[in-house]
Amino acid sequence: MPIDDTKVAALVARARREVDRGLLPSAQVALAYEGELVAYEAFGDATVDTRYSVFSCTKAFVAGAVWALIGDGLVDVSLPVTAYVPEFGTNDKDAITVEQVMLHTSGFPHAPMGPAQWGSRESRLATFARWRLNWEPGTSYEYHATSAHWVLGAVIEAVTGSSCPDVVEARVTGPLGLPRVLGIAEGPPQDGIATLVTVGDLATPAEIKQAFGVESLPVTEVTPGALLAFNDPAARAVGIPGGGGVMRARDLALYYQGLLHDDGAVWKPEVLHDATSTVRSRVPERNTGIPANRSLGVVLAGGDGFSHIRGFGRTVSAKAFGHNGAGGQLAWADPASGLSLGYCTNGIDLNVVREPRRGTAISSLAAVCAR
Repeated sequence: MPIDDTKVAALVARARREVDRGLLPSAQVALAYEGELVAYEAFGDATVDTRYSVFSCTKAFVAGAVWALIGDGLVDVSLPVTAYVPEFGTNDKDAITVEQVMLHTSGFPHAPMGPAQWGSRESRLATFARWRLNWEPGTSYEYHATSAHWVLGAVIEAVTGSSCPDVVEARVTGPLGLPRVLGIAEGPPQDGIATLVTVGDLATPAEIKQAFGVESLPVTEVTPGALLAFNDPAARAVGIPGGGGVMRARDLALYYQGLLHDDGAVWKPEVLHDATSTVRSRVPERNTGIPANRSLGVVLAGGDGFSHIRGFGRTVSAKAFGHNGAGGQLAWADPASGLSLGYCTNGIDLNVVREPRRGTAISSLAAVCAR
């Protein structure tokens, strides 16, 4: 499919709009096709070398490390987590499988892990032992913002003997020619990371009701304060597996090109195909009732009319897959068009209606650039 330069220009213009209007301090957008960037722009107080906290976009990179270990025969997702991390099996968590953790059906979405506990493997394991279930594993789906990926990180460490950030670099980003994106050491290695700031005003109950059909949204751990905590150099250095990634929009777009065109270099083809195309869970989300449509570590757009709710916009194919991040970060690929998108901003928009609408608009424009 040829790239449509006019449509690419429309994408770039939309990506920069809130920066030009003074809402967002900076942003980057990257569009890639056939393994190469076809557009890469930075706006506002940023250059194309500026790095951003991408929050849950990180999850797809940690999943990529797990896929590599599945191919090695080191991880079997059908096994309980305790096969790899025995300390996890307290308080009725002993039967939870690695697959359930990756599908967010494992029942501990609100399990806490704070700075006082996350600094060492020993303290993380001790914290696992104190965790309790919010509901019976496998019976429901609720997004585990950080808790599930602390467990995946521990599984990765148990089977490799190396830290999760080191394994992501050695098995995923390094072989793809991408920089280290998780566990960035304090000091000069953190130079050039955009400082997160809150912008805008809170949405009114009327705006929320019109957009979502309710007057208020559930309170989760993904609060503005929690997101701003990623400005802390120590938090960036830890490499929080569920949301601590630091990268450029180009790194996101090119990672997803790697997933489209790997040809067995990083992942076993059958493992990669399964992970990026097989819907393993359509369990409805506990709060919205919308089916999860999750594969083993990423989200699939699906053809049921909810692709924009899942963060892909309205014009992708049902086969599109990816994982966005809090604060409006976008990252996906569409096998039907061959396109992949990365979008980053350091402006944490307090308006919970405007932010997803921006993402829908940008993704919808990106998806048609090769049609």
